[in-house]
Amino acid sequence: MPAGSERWAARAPGSPTYRAYCEDGVAAGLPQARPGMPDARTTDPPVAVPAARLRPAYAACAAMIRAHSASFYFSASLLPPGKRQAVLALYAFCRTSDDLVDSAPARGLSVAETEQALAGWAARCRAPHPARDETAPVVLAWADTRRRFAIPQALADELLAGVRMDISIARYATWADLWIYCYRVASTVGQMSMHITGAIHPAATNYAIRLGVALQLTNILRDVGEDARQGRIYLPLADLARFGYTERELLDGVINDHFKALMRFEIARARTLYAQAWPGIAMLAPDSRLAVGAAATVYRAILDRIEANGYDVFTRRARVPNRAKLALLPQIWWRVQRMEGARGG
Repeated sequence: MPAGSERWAARAPGSPTYRAYCEDGVAAGLPQARPGMPDARTTDPPVAVPAARLRPAYAACAAMIRAHSASFYFSASLLPPGKRQAVLALYAFCRTSDDLVDSAPARGLSVAETEQALAGWAARCRAPHPARDETAPVVLAWADTRRRFAIPQALADELLAGVRMDISIARYATWADLWIYCYRVASTVGQMSMHITGAIHPAATNYAIRLGVALQLTNILRDVGEDARQGRIYLPLADLARFGYTERELLDGVINDHFKALMRFEIARARTLYAQAWPGIAMLAPDSRLAVGAAATVYRAILDRIEANGYDVFTRRARVPNRAKLALLPQIWWRVQRMEGARGG
């Protein structure tokens, strides 16, 4: 956690989630899965949404993530069916929330109208039970997932606070400033995911936070050009200044030695976060480790693609093809197995 981030944490609407930085397992509130024991949550409590409405809702969430988030879909496919279904509903909730804000300019919405649209969406997603006339598959599946896995509303609220930042914030002065954005839109997702996947040690949250920041920083590096076309610069302005690269150059898509040095610095930062996060995978429920390990490894491979593309993130999108993802699986499986052996899991 970068110096100065604590002051942001105190101002975050869901700041109680930062208790994850403590080692107190009770305070962390994580579901506790024990190796070799059945997960108590496999018997679902009664839900308000009839199963006949839930099946197509969950299927729609899976189709959405398969079409628009190939890397997450690939890693989620390695989870047991019940967990996979819930994680895809979580991802669909996150993606729909993000798309609502990102698509606002193209739909001609003003800032005030975008704020209103996000508030309306948040109200629908926060309701304990979906309205009888609710037809949005994501709302239905997310309501069921929230209830079955006891996902804290504070985490979802903080994610929505991060999404809201995109309405009015287009620059970040320092890494500490960007960290809180990454925490809100990505680390919260990791923490919510752990209520689905389960953990055998409360300290897993600390590692999930770092993995979330690593994943979001990877997104930012991959999408520098796309964001610039919308007038957004997520890379810290202090880092641009450090390497003698200007906002104007970034908005114009200039690739020079200064930009390459900046990108090497940010890629190294992301790789450090991935390395710091990896040991936490051993603290997850055994049947979830391969999926999370795959997510981390595949996303980290995007950084390699950026380098292979000569740091051209303005006209080329760094992708990891499916065949490359499959080729990584034996390595991921072996690393996870070694981890399980070291922990006796």
